Amino acid sequence: MPRTSSRSGPSPATAAGALVLLLAVTGCGSAEQAGGAPEQAAAAPAPPGPATDRVGALFVEDTDGARVCTASVVHSPGRNLLITAAHCAAPEGVPLDGLVFVPGYRNGLTPHGTWPITAVTVDPAWENGQDEDDDVAFLTVGPLDGRQVEDEVGSGTFAVGLGTGQEVTVTGYPNAGEAPITCRTRTSSRSATQQRFDCAGFTDGTSGSPWVTDAGQVIGVIGGYQTGGVSPDTSYSVAFDAHVADLYRRAAAG
Repeated sequence: MPRTSSRSGPSPATAAGALVLLLAVTGCGSAEQAGGAPEQAAAAPAPPGPATDRVGALFVEDTDGARVCTASVVHSPGRNLLITAAHCAAPEGVPLDGLVFVPGYRNGLTPHGTWPITAVTVDPAWENGQDEDDDVAFLTVGPLDGRQVEDEVGSGTFAVGLGTGQEVTVTGYPNAGEAPITCRTRTSSRSATQQRFDCAGFTDGTSGSPWVTDAGQVIGVIGGYQTGGVSPDTSYSVAFDAHVADLYRRAAAG
């Protein structure tokens, strides 16, 4: 089932000598069967804590509205930026109105508040044709009670050029549940412009889930090929390269 709508909810690598763009400093792998063959990793419930609480669910209007996708905070000069998949925030290339971000959402509770999205930044190639290689979006978040979202929950570090074969933790919000799931896994290459990981459980609603290294670097989000994947066992992301870095800079400057 394509994730154009399924992972996004109800709404319609790498250079040699990797250039790493670190724009801030912040903060289930496979088992072996008896015969030595790798066993499929599976996501587990994500415990609350700083690394998890900077990931949140996207809703339309408020938590009583439609849940759209997953997003997470990345460091920016304004301390007010999220990253997600473009098909989540701008289906058919048109930004959704009334999006809100709820970091650390669990069981209907909003421990860190409900934050309004004030701007959506996507690549023109996504706006004009929904190119799967541009399925990344940055969301600007309005202040809440005079505070910026990064001051409330912290942030990950947006990074490009790290290549595949990275150990990452992926956390997201399946629409079927009321709390996040998480999986530690390893990235691999699908193509020169797309990366993937294998871990069961990433179903509808997990588009936009961040791929975070042990150093707190966000190097992917579920999306891209097949809008994230047709199977909950395998997920994809645009390869984060200089092109995605340019999009970040545009959003951060906006």
